[in-house]
Amino acid sequence: MATLVPGRPTPIRTVPAGIPRPEYVGKAAPSPYQGPDVQTDETIEKMRIAGRIAAGSMAEAAKHVAPGVTTDELDRVAHEYILDHGAYPSCLGYRGFPKTVCTSINEVICHGIPDTTRLEDGDIVNIDVTVFINGVHGDTDATYLVGDVDEESSLLVERTREALHRGIKAARAGRQINVIGRVIESYAKRFGYGVVRDFTGHGINSSFHSGLIIPHYDDPRAVTVMEPGMTFTIEPMLTLGTHEYEMWDDGWTVVTKDGRRTAQFEHTIVITDSGAEILTLP
Repeated sequence: MATLVPGRPTPIRTVPAGIPRPEYVGKAAPSPYQGPDVQTDETIEKMRIAGRIAAGSMAEAAKHVAPGVTTDELDRVAHEYILDHGAYPSCLGYRGFPKTVCTSINEVICHGIPDTTRLEDGDIVNIDVTVFINGVHGDTDATYLVGDVDEESSLLVERTREALHRGIKAARAGRQINVIGRVIESYAKRFGYGVVRDFTGHGINSSFHSGLIIPHYDDPRAVTVMEPGMTFTIEPMLTLGTHEYEMWDDGWTVVTKDGRRTAQFEHTIVITDSGAEILTLP
């Protein structure tokens, strides 16, 4: 399989002035989050709305996944959906990121920048969407098959989706966060997959990344106990080979060091009294 190379950058999309922005837009970095990990019922309800819009935007973009379509076109579709629902695309302007969504093809682990690159038959592509509305964020992603995809890649995608749902099922009040990564890593090891360690799930609420870290491997440092009302993402990235990575010169695009394929799935969840609720459903 050919190694992916960057396409040409495309213009930054605009957002009407009447749509509220996150505080970090126009700044080098967001202000540190000072709030709690446990959110109020009101904040959680607002996050359900943000999550539904994010999920809808991703699904709309995914309808256009096909050989010959550019990643910039996927970005356009997602962008217009988000604006039509009165929301702001959280990635746009986050630490200088220039696009609405991340589009990560084949060996790109995460943070691929939409550009003139055209999807090819047999590719896999991850679309990562976060939206900001009513003062909170909702974050989700999924990996899609482009045309006729080989069995090894198809199974990687299917099993990464399963790893996410196993991680969500393991998330329960009273348990330490490391149980999530333990379950995901145990499942991935059955198939000899690598589990990316340096890019993790994260706390999310009024802050895009609150500082709470959710590893996808069994990290003995992740001893925070989950409580009802905690909101965070689970977003495992599994690889056919090594979990080690390199970064392109754009400062964003993260690729597997061995050039082998990788897949990712993500939901934003809230811990409940009986388990976990997914907030990023259409």
